[in-house]
Order: sequence, then C-alpha cells, then structure tokens
Amino acid sequence: MSVKSIAVLTSGGDSQGMNAAVRAVVRSGLFHGLKVFGVQRGYYGLIHNDIRPMDLRSVGDIIQRGGTVLQTARCKEMMTPEGQQLAAENLRKLGIDGLVVIGGDGSYQGANKLSQLGIKTMGLPGTIDNDIPFTDFTIGFDTAVSIVVDAVNKLRDTMTSHERSSVVEVMGRHCGDIALYAGLASGAETIIVPEVPFEIEQVARRMKEGFEAGKRHSIIIVAEGVGKGEDIAKGISDRTGLDARVTVLGHIQRGGTPTHNDRILASRLGDFAVRKLIEGDSGKACGVIRNELVATDIATVVATKKPFNMDLYDLALRLSQ
Repeated sequence: MSVKSIAVLTSGGDSQGMNAAVRAVVRSGLFHGLKVFGVQRGYYGLIHNDIRPMDLRSVGDIIQRGGTVLQTARCKEMMTPEGQQLAAENLRKLGIDGLVVIGGDGSYQGANKLSQLGIKTMGLPGTIDNDIPFTDFTIGFDTAVSIVVDAVNKLRDTMTSHERSSVVEVMGRHCGDIALYAGLASGAETIIVPEVPFEIEQVARRMKEGFEAGKRHSIIIVAEGVGKGEDIAKGISDRTGLDARVTVLGHIQRGGTPTHNDRILASRLGDFAVRKLIEGDSGKACGVIRNELVATDIATVVATKKPFNMDLYDLALRLSQ
C-alpha cells in the first residue's frame, strides 16, 4: 500500500455536500485500514498545524448537514512559497502520506502546489458555481440550483398577483451555470450570464412585448458576474416604465440540506479519491463525466476554463418565447 495515513480538508467557499464528501473520505480511509486526519479551517489549519485524528464518530450524522464540520477559511499564506513549504512539512511531521482537498479553483491551486512539493494529493470539486472543468457537476451545484428554483417559484406567485417583473440575482462571478440551470428549470423569460453578451435594450423590449401580449409577470435571472440586479432592473424600468423588483439571493444559495444528488456525488468522489491514493495516484482532480468517475491531472484542471453549455442556453431561449 502506497499510503498509510491521509488527511482531508475543505477550503474556499463552503458548499452543500462538503460534509458528505468528508464523511466518504474518512469512512473509506478507515475501511481500507488507513489512519485519517481532519484539517480544521482549510489551508490555514494546515499551515498552523490544526490537524486532528478522525474516526467513525467524527463523521457520524453529518451527511445531511450543509456547510462543513471541518470549517473553511481563506489563507493568503498558502499563496506564498514559504506557506506552501510549511504546509507540506506539517503533513510530513505527522506521517501523513496523502491529502484530499475539497474546494474550488483556488483550493485546487493549493493542492497543485503541494503535489509539486511531493505530497500525494487529490482534489474534489466542492463549489456551488459548477465552474470546475473535467467534471460535469460540482458538489453543491445541484442544491444551489434547487434553492434558486424554489425561490423563483415563490416570487412568481407574488409577481403574478401584482403584475410585476422580478429580477433575481444569483451567484456566479465567472460562471453562469446556476443562472442557466435555474432559469431553464423555472421557466425564466430571460437569463443573463457572463458567457453570453447581452443588451439591456433587448431585455427591456422582450419584457415589454410580453406584457403587451398578455403576460402577467416576467422573471429575469442574472448571474452576479454580469452586474448588479439593481442596475438591470433600473435599466429595464427606465426603458419601459414597467415596475421591476429585485431579489438578491446571496449566501442563502450555499446553505441548507444537500440534495440526494449532491450527497451521492460527494460520496462517490470521496471514496474514489481514497482509492486512487491507495493505488499510488497523485496530483489528480476527481470528477464525474457522463456518470463515470474520472481523475484528471490537477495542473491541467487549474489551467483550463470550463466550457459554457450553449446548447442548454439556446434551449432556454427557445422555450422562453
């Protein structure tokens, strides 16, 4: 066996299903006879040696919980060669052979640096944004989309009652997947994402034409990377005279109980990461493509931008007429 002891950490923004992933890593590691450690507060805890042994009781009753029991924190020290070296040394001092990092792009960057320093690493895609390439879905994305869809359903009721339009601002600075999937699933009239240029005049015209044709409401979903929902709403009102109300969902999209899809995805990926480490693999990012588990060089993952699903966007556009 190439590894006898592993550690797991969660880093960056939290996402629903992180706890399910931690649970899977710990239980799979113990099943295979490994010693398992948990790192508190991500890379900050790794650098400051906040590393604790974990057993079955450590991950009992957490699969259904949002957030992360290991907690997470931003760590500027991990961006420096000195911090990276210290993190690697702390792992070696404890005899830890492998590290599973659960997080997004920034977390993968840290895992890649540790891999270059000789630490066996595996990355799991824990982010609601779904912006990690070489995996169809990330842990937390399904739950975040469900939260947005539920909110839009409720907004539609009141917008219809008052014959108003609603601009819903969702997370997604560089990736519009939450807006795209939630918009398609909730029947939004307009979806605005960073990947597709838009003109406010066109958005306003479509809304006005809809109301003139007898529509009693209009839902516009905008990813935060495009701009503020307030600015979109003002641009529409200035051009049409129609009342557009704004709802910013914010961090509510990160909270709550993970869906069964996120729990299953996290469980599959966590176990897969442990098995890959046992096989002697390292420096890989774990994902799922067409429902098949895959491991891609993490250096390739961090250097690649995930392509936007234009087919799905075009479908949403056709169905919104």
